[in-house]
Amino acid sequence: MRLLFITSNRLGDAVLSTSVLRHYVESYPGIRVTVACGPVAAPIFEGVPNLERIIKMPKQKRGGHWWKLWKSVVMNWWDIIVDLRGSATAYVLLGRKRVVLPGNDDDLHRVAQLGKLIGVEPAPLPMIWTRPEDEARAQTLIPDDGRALLAVGPSANWVGKTWHPERFEKTIGELTKSGAVLENARVLLVGAPNERDTSLPVIESIPLERRVEIFGTEHLLTVMACIKKADLYIGNDSGLMHMAAASARPTLGLFGPSREEHYGPYSRWGRAVRTDWSFDKIMANRESYLSKENLMETLSVAKVVAAAVQLLKDYRLQETGYE
Repeated sequence: MRLLFITSNRLGDAVLSTSVLRHYVESYPGIRVTVACGPVAAPIFEGVPNLERIIKMPKQKRGGHWWKLWKSVVMNWWDIIVDLRGSATAYVLLGRKRVVLPGNDDDLHRVAQLGKLIGVEPAPLPMIWTRPEDEARAQTLIPDDGRALLAVGPSANWVGKTWHPERFEKTIGELTKSGAVLENARVLLVGAPNERDTSLPVIESIPLERRVEIFGTEHLLTVMACIKKADLYIGNDSGLMHMAAASARPTLGLFGPSREEHYGPYSRWGRAVRTDWSFDKIMANRESYLSKENLMETLSVAKVVAAAVQLLKDYRLQETGYE
């Protein structure tokens, strides 16, 4: 069997879409997979079982990327064609079964909507497959030495969603100080290459011997393998936050000018904490959704620390029987 899986340009949406991919990979063992997606998201699919090909689709004028995709796959027969971008492509290819996402349903989390699309409820959890080399590299970067690991995503692709660096610093300090839940933990800081400068205050607040930073310097599957070693991930609403949730590690997403009911970390141990202001109130007080100003003002350090401590307490109690 062969599957053509067409998914997002954006990293976060692509991570969420792995819920659907996981369903087909696990339902049809041995199914050969071709993934078509944006260049930024492409690396997260390199570990997919029985992967035949990844087709990168950088956006082109007049829909040229769709024409190129069609030309590259039109000569194949597809047992299943999944198009989560709602294009007409699935209908102009030879195939047996077509699954096309018509649009977003604002009554559901995006993953729940995908589960409904494929007739699976509850929806499968998103999953990113890592390779042995990714695990080995993660072990080199973060050796197993008995220390706890706090992973932090202090950046985002838009300043409006980015919590203040000094609040990340204080939160890390509160969670890793003597007697705290992650006392003396190593800190993994992750982000995109162009986000390091804005994250520098957070990076430099962590002693060199206790920090590991990855801002575009490693493969995304290595980043995933590192996050899988974390005791807790805290970060802004971003693609990396969704990767953390897909790792099944305790994940706390920070929300303000985006809706956690649609994009909260979707996993058993995924939680969202938002600003005191609702999404609607934030938007009503901004002239533009694409404001260049930080819109996370009403999310306090105390609120994030309390949510993180509670999440770890619940996780430890459920998974080990000890707080």
